[in-house]
Amino acid sequence: MATRTVEVAIGVPGLSAERAVTWPKRTKAHLSNGLEVVLAEAHSIPKFHGELFFRSGNAAVADRAPGLAEMTATVVRTGTVKRASRQIEEDLRRIGADLSSNAGADTSAISFSGLSEFAEPLLGLVNELAREAAFPEAEFERERRQKLEEVKLERTQPGFLASERLRKVLFGAHPYAQVSPSEEQVAAYKREDLQKVYRDVYTPENGLLLLVGDFDSQAMMQNVEKVFGAWTGKKWETKTAASPAHPRGRRVYLVHVPGAVQTQILAGCHAITRKNPDWVKVGLTNSLYGGAFNSRLVMNIREDKGYTYSPRSGVHALRQHGYFSVSAAVRNDVVAASLTEIFYEMDKLRSLPVPEPELADAQNYLSGVFSMGLATQDGLLSQLSTVALNELPDDYLETYRAKVRAITPDELLATARKYLDSANMQIVVVGDRAQIESQAALFGELEVYNAQGKHIS
Repeated sequence: MATRTVEVAIGVPGLSAERAVTWPKRTKAHLSNGLEVVLAEAHSIPKFHGELFFRSGNAAVADRAPGLAEMTATVVRTGTVKRASRQIEEDLRRIGADLSSNAGADTSAISFSGLSEFAEPLLGLVNELAREAAFPEAEFERERRQKLEEVKLERTQPGFLASERLRKVLFGAHPYAQVSPSEEQVAAYKREDLQKVYRDVYTPENGLLLLVGDFDSQAMMQNVEKVFGAWTGKKWETKTAASPAHPRGRRVYLVHVPGAVQTQILAGCHAITRKNPDWVKVGLTNSLYGGAFNSRLVMNIREDKGYTYSPRSGVHALRQHGYFSVSAAVRNDVVAASLTEIFYEMDKLRSLPVPEPELADAQNYLSGVFSMGLATQDGLLSQLSTVALNELPDDYLETYRAKVRAITPDELLATARKYLDSANMQIVVVGDRAQIESQAALFGELEVYNAQGKHIS
């Protein structure tokens, strides 16, 4: 008896309406010493997360030495005039808290989290680190030796070498061109250098305290005033930085790594900061191009052609300037083919309106990622810090999803033409010169460097 196959159509349910975000109660204040304070209540768990930012980082002190703010932040964590490093660790364990310190191009920060019931002692430790860090000689030397090892390791990482070269090309004499210090520069660090950065940068008038968690804002504000109110310090004097480079026309920068079995591609151009009214449009454009897993670039050179596992594009917003980049680690034999597709997808986005269904998918993705980022205390802290540090409108977070969904295909086309500067993209390739030079030279005038950043041809 013959069997008959019956095909049953299973309907795929449509997406449900986007959930409304319940925004937490937020309180803003400035202490009399100039410290800016932002509090947000989030009562999902009996904890709180906080960050004490200083609006100066490596770029602000680059004239003294590259990476000096980062090293200062690292050593801040290692002891105060009242507590040695071991005592700090024991005190943190006793109250079930975590604390770290770091610095980037534009900010230095002390990050912390703990149980709400121990907020006052944890804030007290943060205050102590911000005002009374001791910079113990032994700890400074240990951290400097460790940084030397990190710097040596960086020189073996293709991603680092590509990023370093692109930043130098895009920013020239501007401090943003400096990604990391050299071994010689780290070896020349002095404890006194760090202490001077600390005195200049770690002041209340340069500070922003953000707290998110399970607390009553009025009571927490009283705590903050009690702990930080007596802190004093002058405002950081911002220096005028050199203008960044503005390279025109496509050029290729090959960083020679003998024997490399694959090539790191990184191409980029100048873009915008978060304060620019076009920021949301640029973010959606990037998501369509290469910023999401189902983006055009990923579908092309990963899924269709198999040139690479992880192509990616991104918009990097620093405080003074921004830049756009696209990266991929590819086999040596497909460097030219990969670059061809990178520019094909870029130019296509600049040439034709995005179909409505594809645009709607990208809008759903960007809106969904944004909403997920608000689901935790830490995520909410990150979003609030973006708003505060970049001096964005108070309703930026509340209106973000609506702005994403309001973008039209014509607006997206205009944004791609304006900011995906295909004709002036600067291209970095890191790999074995013998394997990739002839391919790279197809895309512009070529310069060659070694892994130490020295021009070799």
